Amino acid sequence: MKLLHYFITEVKKVYYTHIPVYSHFLELRDISTRCCMKTKMPKICEDYSAEGSLWDLWVLDWVQQRAECLRFCVGRSVTLAGQLPVSSDIEYEFSSRNPYNFLQVTYYKLEKLQKAASAAHTYFVANPSHLEMRNNIEKYRRMEGVTEEAFQDREIENEKHWVLYDAAVQHEASSDWVHAVEKWKACVNETLRQTEECRLQCEVASQRLPEDRGVDSVDGVFEKSAALSLSLLSCRQSCVTQVATRPGRISAQEDYLPTQLEHLHIAQFKAGDISGAVRTLRSLLLFYPSDKDSLDNLQLYYETLGGDTESQGTQPAQEIVRYISRSLQEKKLLYFGMENLDFSFTDPDLWTPEDVVPKSLMENWRAEKEKMHEKIKEGEQQEEVDDSGFFAGGAVPRVGVTIAMDELVLNGTNRVVLDGVMTEKECDRVLQLATAAASAGDGYRGRRSPHTPHETFEGLTVLRAVKLAQDGLVNQSDAKLLHELGERVRVLLHSYFRSPSGLFISFTHLVCRSAVAGDQEGRLDLSHPVHVDNCLLEPETKQCWREPPAFIHRDLSAILYLNDNFDGGELFFTNRDAKTVTAQVKPSCGRLVGFSSGPVNPHGVTAVTNGRRCSLALWFTKEKLYRDMEREEAEALWAADGQSVVKKDEEEAEGSATTTRNARSQATKERSRGRGRVTGGKDEL
Repeated sequence: MKLLHYFITEVKKVYYTHIPVYSHFLELRDISTRCCMKTKMPKICEDYSAEGSLWDLWVLDWVQQRAECLRFCVGRSVTLAGQLPVSSDIEYEFSSRNPYNFLQVTYYKLEKLQKAASAAHTYFVANPSHLEMRNNIEKYRRMEGVTEEAFQDREIENEKHWVLYDAAVQHEASSDWVHAVEKWKACVNETLRQTEECRLQCEVASQRLPEDRGVDSVDGVFEKSAALSLSLLSCRQSCVTQVATRPGRISAQEDYLPTQLEHLHIAQFKAGDISGAVRTLRSLLLFYPSDKDSLDNLQLYYETLGGDTESQGTQPAQEIVRYISRSLQEKKLLYFGMENLDFSFTDPDLWTPEDVVPKSLMENWRAEKEKMHEKIKEGEQQEEVDDSGFFAGGAVPRVGVTIAMDELVLNGTNRVVLDGVMTEKECDRVLQLATAAASAGDGYRGRRSPHTPHETFEGLTVLRAVKLAQDGLVNQSDAKLLHELGERVRVLLHSYFRSPSGLFISFTHLVCRSAVAGDQEGRLDLSHPVHVDNCLLEPETKQCWREPPAFIHRDLSAILYLNDNFDGGELFFTNRDAKTVTAQVKPSCGRLVGFSSGPVNPHGVTAVTNGRRCSLALWFTKEKLYRDMEREEAEALWAADGQSVVKKDEEEAEGSATTTRNARSQATKERSRGRGRVTGGKDEL
């Protein structure tokens, strides 16, 4: 795993050395699974049928023996270095398939285009919002020697249940019920297999210690053992969610296995396999015993069978019986831990019977539910709840900066307008930089405008400005000013919104929109439609879904205006219906608008009908993993040239020092830890 870390940080420098690393990780996982299967728990433990203190001692002795056996089995095939635990960052890299991103670069440099295309496609399957990789794939398709066979998911073995699921749905759509039955059966079996493999991985993975879970009073050996055991059970239960989550999605499909059984019994009935439909429907009823539709269907199947009593007496599939029995045993222990040991557990299943949940927990949940209903009854109160952790009203730590509009004036939560953030001279310098260096469509892969054909769009990032400055195409001090403005805004908003944790710049984008002359008459569209920065707004239901392609890591948003010599282009806030405007902000030089990025602040931009509107769009995150690696790369480029990044007055006021990178490779190393951040196609404000 040390080699793995080295691969992720250095692969762009030494291309040909590290291609086997990903297969090494998969091999380690397979070895662990095989060893775990060899050391299965005996039936006496699974049934919990023995009682008494001697049995307790026997189980403890058996657990120790099994642990030694498992350690020996893994140790025969894996080196000591390979058995070392890895950080959550590395685990995330593999779960999001980031190594395939680097593999793509590696193969491309080695001119192995077929393999490069395959790696790119595999990465893109799990990261469908990564526009740069999408464009890479389009380029591979046009390259000589790259065939359609290259564009196949290398992780298909781990996602086979989704392939079968989609194939079954397609057969249903064409009323091909015989093949639909075949695919649904295979999908159910593969889902069970994937779930079992995931559960085995929980046994070989390191479980979090009680203190890591926030349990303060776990001192005794038995208490810690209980907490660790509950952690293992919780890990096993979470496999339902992992298996039911498509690549590239953050939310699981609810009732994934019961849904397959429902499709299967209907397909079997329509294919004429009534006996099979009865068996499958009985399996489904194990999840929802009192479901009226299922019971009605079962009666229909009995009537269709007529006097075939043998088929009517068909029992549910044994693998489903075992699946539910085992799951319920684990849930009972986990809920006991929640009630008595202050253990935290989120049940992944909708079908869990109420009698499994302790009455005290049910009462607490009912009370919380009633409180929620009361809030909903109050009308629009739910829109005013902001769980971002920001609290507007803090100090403004910069001389000359004033509060022009606060939450009261802006009719919202965690909103502010600050004036005097830039001087007229600074605005002019950045405007000149935009005129000299901003590229049409930059950030949107050359599209004239990402939102409307009535405007042209130009953009410039900090890193691109630095590279242009190194080439002598723009002024070096102007590029540094663009970099420094991001930090200036960060310090102001970190203080004003009283962020309880660190705040990191996630992305900085200098944006200019220009009205297309002669194309403004009768215009009804917006320069930027109403949206929310970190979730997908659904105005009809007033819901906002935190899942890709939304930038879910964004916590705070800001716009720093550079000019006002244009018509239109005003920022406006709305309610979640995307229609009711609650506040408007007119741009002017040095005016900063800051607001939390969540669903309490839907916003848009009115049409720019004349002139050129320029602003600096910035987003901030509380998670260090999502910080803007391009800024650090820019700092590294300056450091490589023997230049230092100018320290900011705001930093000194905060008492925090900025350490600059002293080597370009260090920036590459840090950048590799980013969670698959999109480098092209940022939305802007």
